[in-house]
Amino acid sequence: MSLQEQLMEDLKTAMKARDEIKVGTIRLLRAQMKDFQIAKGSPLTPEDEIAVLTSAVKKRKEAIEVYQKSDRADLLNKEQEELRIISSYLPKQLSAEEVEKIVAEVINEVGATSQKDFGKVMQAAMAKLKGRAEGKLVQELVKKKLS
Repeated sequence: MSLQEQLMEDLKTAMKARDEIKVGTIRLLRAQMKDFQIAKGSPLTPEDEIAVLTSAVKKRKEAIEVYQKSDRADLLNKEQEELRIISSYLPKQLSAEEVEKIVAEVINEVGATSQKDFGKVMQAAMAKLKGRAEGKLVQELVKKKLS
């Protein structure tokens, strides 16, 4: 079952259960996927679907930070719930140790030796880790390994 089919099934279930936050979140995800598909001009691949989900997660995390700083508990709770729902559709995230191991492998493959090779390493690492690790974590580990 594709992610879009799964979202449709979950939307039906959430509507029957009258779960307003889940219904709203899934509708938003479906709309974002449709927009991405229209912009792309062809059906979405699983990688495209993961990219849409990753973008949605990133937006929620940024909003959560803002709401924490501005003491908006009502909006904070809503964003955290949306983040939890969206994250449930993403592939299992790798641990920091697993990411560090993959970054080390990529550095060896690329032959990186200094900070000048940061871009090459990041590009190759993010291609391998797409949707399974946060870019921020990968960036920190690459910087640490190359320095």
